[in-house]
Amino acid sequence: MEPRFDIELLDQVDTFLMSLESKTREKVLFNLWKARMVNDSELFKKVTEEIWEFRTLFQGNQIRLLAFWEKTSKKPRIVVCTHGFIKKQSKVPRQEIEKAVGIMNEYYNS
Repeated sequence: MEPRFDIELLDQVDTFLMSLESKTREKVLFNLWKARMVNDSELFKKVTEEIWEFRTLFQGNQIRLLAFWEKTSKKPRIVVCTHGFIKKQSKVPRQEIEKAVGIMNEYYNS
C-alpha cells in the first residue's frame, strides 16, 4: 500500500517526542505511520484553514502534533509537523495554533 503523504518532523517535534515515555512515543509514531496510510479523522484532522493535527489518545492522554501541508516543495504531499503537546481541554488551545502558524511562517521564510 502506497502512503498518501510523507511526514517531516521539525526539531521541536523530535524534542517533544523524546520527552515522552517510550511506550507513549511508540504509540504516537505508530499513529503517524497509520495516518499516512488511511484516511481517518481520529488520527489526522484539520484544525484551521492551514493547520492540521495528528491525534493520539494513549493511557488517558490526548497527544497532539500540529502540522501544515508543505506547498513549495517539488515533491508533492509533504506534511510538516511543527510541535507537539499534551492536550488538557476539548479544543486545541489558541496559543498552540498561533505557535504552529508562527513556526510555519518561519519555515517558509528560511
